[in-house]
Amino acid sequence: MQTKQILGQHALLDLHGCDVSVLGNVDNVQALLLRAAESAQATVLFHHFHHFGGESGVTGVLLLAESHISIHTWTEHAFAAADVFLCGERVNLQAACQVLVQGLNAQQFDLKIQNRGLL
Repeated sequence: MQTKQILGQHALLDLHGCDVSVLGNVDNVQALLLRAAESAQATVLFHHFHHFGGESGVTGVLLLAESHISIHTWTEHAFAAADVFLCGERVNLQAACQVLVQGLNAQQFDLKIQNRGLL
């Protein structure tokens, strides 16, 4: 019997009750995602982040050799939505998600993990 394998895992992470001083600061959000990638042992190829101005939130993405990590924040709701998609056996999806939860000081979070590329 042949063993099934997955090509990657995709985490959808909703973070509630987050620290708005982090959510609204593009430098803090960028540093947080870079820490998440490092903790997952992923390789960052490129990153881009954008602050929407004033008291608004941030959007950003890390392009990884192993796929991507992205985030969109809403300071007015103390909320962030993050995607962490990692491929390969040496990366640690849970570690990346834990860094995001702790770094945003989320009071509540909902984590859904989907296996991708079941062969």
